[in-house]
Amino acid sequence: MSETGDRVFNPEEKAKLTQLVNEGLTVMQEVEDLNAGLNDTIKAVAEEMQIKPTVLKKAMRTAYKAEFEKVTDEYSELENILATVGKI
Repeated sequence: MSETGDRVFNPEEKAKLTQLVNEGLTVMQEVEDLNAGLNDTIKAVAEEMQIKPTVLKKAMRTAYKAEFEKVTDEYSELENILATVGKI
């Protein structure tokens, strides 16, 4: 590969790159569309149940990553700090 990065790809490599980029763009658009739909659903449920959308998103993210213990530990530390400075 040259210093300038001006590599010349052979036809097989070009075909692979073209396919990868095209499939990647399709997947990225699908993910964007799914996220938009999920956000609309979150907003609707949040409004209906009078819950902040950010709380619902955090609940889903926490469940997805199976990080409840981590979140609980962080909250406990926050609570301890606020209690120490007399803010709760």
